[in-house]
Amino acid sequence: MKKTLALLALSALTYSVQAQHQLEKLWESTEQLPVPESVLPHPAQSTLLVSLIDGGGSEKDGKGGVAVLHADGKMKDATWVSGLHAPKGMAMHGNRLYIADITDVVVVDMANGKVLKKIPVAGATFLNDVTADAMGRVFVSDTREHKVYLIENDQASVYLEEANNANGVRVIGEALYVLAGKELWKVDQAKNKTVITKDLEEGGDGLEPVGNGDFLVTCWPGLIYYIKANGTVEKLLDVRGKMNTADLGFDAKTKTLYIPTFNNNSVVAYKLVKK
Repeated sequence: MKKTLALLALSALTYSVQAQHQLEKLWESTEQLPVPESVLPHPAQSTLLVSLIDGGGSEKDGKGGVAVLHADGKMKDATWVSGLHAPKGMAMHGNRLYIADITDVVVVDMANGKVLKKIPVAGATFLNDVTADAMGRVFVSDTREHKVYLIENDQASVYLEEANNANGVRVIGEALYVLAGKELWKVDQAKNKTVITKDLEEGGDGLEPVGNGDFLVTCWPGLIYYIKANGTVEKLLDVRGKMNTADLGFDAKTKTLYIPTFNNNSVVAYKLVKK
């Protein structure tokens, strides 16, 4: 009996080690998107919100905006939001869309794409990604200042310091997950930090939960990773030198990744599958 149990355990372990994920390309948008940096799926509307820098990533030139694509990648509205500078990460809460835009967080009415207000973040120089918790508190990373800010009641304050090259952020339950350089952190409400992995080859950009405790991570130079809850890292895609992989969007229900290609001016959709 003990031998049988040992064999079963070994078999289960072998399966766990061998279990891998892969990406199957579904489509690539055909209309030019001027420097797409982030994709945010809106499943209730079967649409994708795409932030467009349309210029330099830190230039306050008023050329940036947000486009809306249909779920199949076809254009719905190329100028749904306009007049921004270099918009990057986005997050929805209620009827508001929050967008990181260099030194401000722009608040947009989800019903019509109108800018409601801009929340200045004192000391910020390169706001990058945004996430919101269930109470409507907004967290935004600043990659160049190595910080994460908290916006509460439309007022910004420093939440986390010494977060090296902080980029992708996501709130899950009561924890804040942060891509800090080549590491993925879990930060609890007391701001205690747990390093989940430090095995990324490049600095992390986009961060999305799979829904089972695992994560999908992109690195801007052209890498996509699957990171298990225990910190095990699987490389799903390496297209460095061919395509950028910026701040991804992920639809957990359909297991679809949406990758903004930045300098390639498109969005590519992939299906996440197991081998």
